[in-house]
Amino acid sequence: MSDLQKIKQELENLKSTIKYHDYKYYILNNPEITDYEYDKLFKKLIDLEQKYPQFKTPDSPTQRISSDVTTDFKPVNHSKPMLSLDNTYSQQEIIDWEKRIKKILGTKKYEFVVEPKIDGVSCSIKYVNGLLVLGATRGDGITGEDITPNVKTIKSIPLSIDIKPVPEIFEIRGEVYISKENFIKLNKQLQGEQIFVNPRNAASGSLRQKNPSITASRHLDFFIHSIGVIKGGQKIETHYEFLNLCKKYRLRVIENYKLCKTLQEVIDYCLVLQQKRDFLPYEIDGIVIKINSIQQQELLGTTLKSPRWAIAYKFPAQQATTVLKNVIFSVGRTGVITPVAELVPVECGGVTISNATLHNFDEIKRLGVKIGDTVLIERAGEVIPKIVKVIDSKRKGIEKEIPLPKYCPSCKGAIIKEKDEVAYRCINPSCPAQLERGLIHFASRDAMDIPGLGESVVKQLLEKKFVFDFADIYFLTEQQLLQLELFKEKKAQNLLSAIQESKKRPLSRLIYALGIKHVGEKAAQTLSGIFLNIYNLMNAKIDDLTNINEIGPVMAESIVNFFAQDGTKKLIDKLKSAGVNMAEVKEKYPLPLSGKTFVFTGELKSFTRSQAETKVKELGGNTGNSVTQKTDYVVVGENPGSKYDKAKQFNINILSEQDFLKLISETESKV
Repeated sequence: MSDLQKIKQELENLKSTIKYHDYKYYILNNPEITDYEYDKLFKKLIDLEQKYPQFKTPDSPTQRISSDVTTDFKPVNHSKPMLSLDNTYSQQEIIDWEKRIKKILGTKKYEFVVEPKIDGVSCSIKYVNGLLVLGATRGDGITGEDITPNVKTIKSIPLSIDIKPVPEIFEIRGEVYISKENFIKLNKQLQGEQIFVNPRNAASGSLRQKNPSITASRHLDFFIHSIGVIKGGQKIETHYEFLNLCKKYRLRVIENYKLCKTLQEVIDYCLVLQQKRDFLPYEIDGIVIKINSIQQQELLGTTLKSPRWAIAYKFPAQQATTVLKNVIFSVGRTGVITPVAELVPVECGGVTISNATLHNFDEIKRLGVKIGDTVLIERAGEVIPKIVKVIDSKRKGIEKEIPLPKYCPSCKGAIIKEKDEVAYRCINPSCPAQLERGLIHFASRDAMDIPGLGESVVKQLLEKKFVFDFADIYFLTEQQLLQLELFKEKKAQNLLSAIQESKKRPLSRLIYALGIKHVGEKAAQTLSGIFLNIYNLMNAKIDDLTNINEIGPVMAESIVNFFAQDGTKKLIDKLKSAGVNMAEVKEKYPLPLSGKTFVFTGELKSFTRSQAETKVKELGGNTGNSVTQKTDYVVVGENPGSKYDKAKQFNINILSEQDFLKLISETESKV
């Protein structure tokens, strides 16, 4: 065996090993190795594929996400319609459904398969000769959208079926969903932005992201529940047999399914699953009941919209009707204004409900709800009650439109709605509703770096009303600090010293510390280097900002809106009077890379991307995330992305890693 053949064999063994551990972790939920051991295997595979790209295959575990991909969703016709299910809401309706079945099947015996109805998004997955080639949304049931790159990011969907023999075409249908745990994590990560109302919306919104890397970050999951089209391979006679075949192929089938001989067994198991719903790691909104025999399914056929051989039993919703008396507005820790419905108190789900969330103003518009409306509310588990719909027939013509708030209900400051955002927000940095979060950020290591001014201390300072804005921390006294828990003289003196020391921080730290939306550390450094003092930045116009390579229109608008607030202006003046540094120290002589912008793409070997960017900044240069005609140099490492192609398109100077090292070395000798 040649050396290349040995390398190829090693690659195949690695892929097979990683796929096996993916199966144990994502399908069986029974891992055999630690995350660290798995990461080592994955890194080794990446390294070998980079060194020997001729052996990289589409079903390799490394190919789940393509770098720099933007997906345009193209229409795709389903080979077999993806129909919706008729719903039932009572045992009697299930009994009536079986009576209709009997009329068609006559004396023939039949069985049922009962499955939980996952509250997710329907999806069709197609394998050709064992290789995943298509993932598509349901759409209108006849035509869906091609979302293959996004589907490939879902780790419970194998990129290939490696158990042989496999049918030539193996098309399956299932449900993409997000677990309860990951749904909570996702909304926390969004930090008060446009959070998802429920797991189903989260799954739907995440699956249709134009950038597959965003879909990957959402940790979606998948369950198979139905046959699509199967061509070749063994003949499948029952749905139960199909589910077991999928398991044999190491595909993830719906959990807690059961074969039932009689309708009474079906009804009993529906009640069992209904009791288990709150303890499952994912949301279910009912039960699906199917005739087991494929031949009998074909005999029963379909209506225009639904199969006759399957039906959904929907759980009784925890709902009630009441009247919306008023709408008040609350302010979250990130400044987002949330409308809250005040209701005539009503019993729902075992408790008295007097308030319900309206989420945002787009939701108010979608519902068409007005003050005085009779509304249907719903409470599921421990979730905050929500308004489901307006009962139009109850309208009397005296209902009033819900007005948009003109001012922040907490601080009376102006509120804004940025482009492409649903939420309205208060951007006053001294808004009491946001002050705790803002102070913690202001004192954090990457901002003003004030050791000792952590969450518990900030909470106490606010509770005792010692601070009302960021600047107040610079006027704290030892006597005030000694009133806080666990504070003695030494601890108080240490904190006062740290606060005093923070006044000397560079302007970039202050800009970042102010918590301007969309402005991170990198943007703060760019702004401080160009505007040199806080007042120049405060007076900057949109055009002044968008002319800077790293500043886009969204960030520019956010900066201008922030500094336009009276509260911001008062805060800056107060910080200045406290002695906080407001200016960037300008170099006496221009540095060698002043005015030059570098963009990096691909993997660097000599240092990390962050280290390379820091080196450029130390020599007076700027760095960017995207290639534009204003870019001076594009530094290309191994496996570069689309930035490399764009650099060639714009005829921009392209440097290899060695070229960059040489340039830095020569430049440093001039400093």
